[in-house]
Amino acid sequence: MAGTDSTQGRGLNDVIDGASAPAIILVEPQLGQNIGMAARAMLNCGVTEMRLVAPRDGWPSEQARAAASGADVVIDGVRVYETTAEAVADLNLVIATTARSRDMTKRVLTPRRAAEEIRTAHQSSGARTGVLFGKEAKGLSNEDVALADAILNAPLNPGFSSLNLAQAVFLVSYEWRLGGIDVPDEDMTMPKTTRPANHEELVFLFEHLERELDACGFLKPPERVPVMVRNLRNLFGRARLTDQEVRMLRGVIKALRRGPLDGRDED
Repeated sequence: MAGTDSTQGRGLNDVIDGASAPAIILVEPQLGQNIGMAARAMLNCGVTEMRLVAPRDGWPSEQARAAASGADVVIDGVRVYETTAEAVADLNLVIATTARSRDMTKRVLTPRRAAEEIRTAHQSSGARTGVLFGKEAKGLSNEDVALADAILNAPLNPGFSSLNLAQAVFLVSYEWRLGGIDVPDEDMTMPKTTRPANHEELVFLFEHLERELDACGFLKPPERVPVMVRNLRNLFGRARLTDQEVRMLRGVIKALRRGPLDGRDED
């Protein structure tokens, strides 16, 4: 994944669904590189609106642009605010990220639940939403968290739950994106020169193998043959063979049946 271009061959409009995406609000970020890496993480997931509250090294930042690795649509659209209150003033739903317990009554959401609420809020009423991220060393202040409607807390290893800024932004952005696309739990890639084997090809393979196993005396005793055949077919059925693999296996069977080409036994 690192260093790859997941949008190669596609335009930005193919991968961005910004209408319901939250604004990513970085409060007092300290390093331009961290801002750029967060921008890259956002665009990976089709999130494009970044807001900065009092960035320590000012704005614009060439370090941020370089670290963004081409996520210029995010960097070019950055809006800068002096206070967190100003940055969230136009938003209807604000969620604050924090790994620490706070001495205040707030709903605590997982990243997935937060993403669901963000989408639901937009779809039901067109609400504008945002997620607050604190400075790298200390996170958000209690005053910042008090401005939020809920807290987002990722269920990480309780003994080591520290994330860097870009990781935290990616986690939230990814969960938001995952809720808006239909992704199969399992998929398969294969070369363009092949395809999944059809059942006719598989049956030919099974019958070929079974003939040769019967000829060499493997399929016995007779009363066990149906179970052995069924187990063999199940084994190859689970493999999800391609047509090339079926042809190769049939060639293997022929070669084993024929034996060494020079007619001599091999070790």
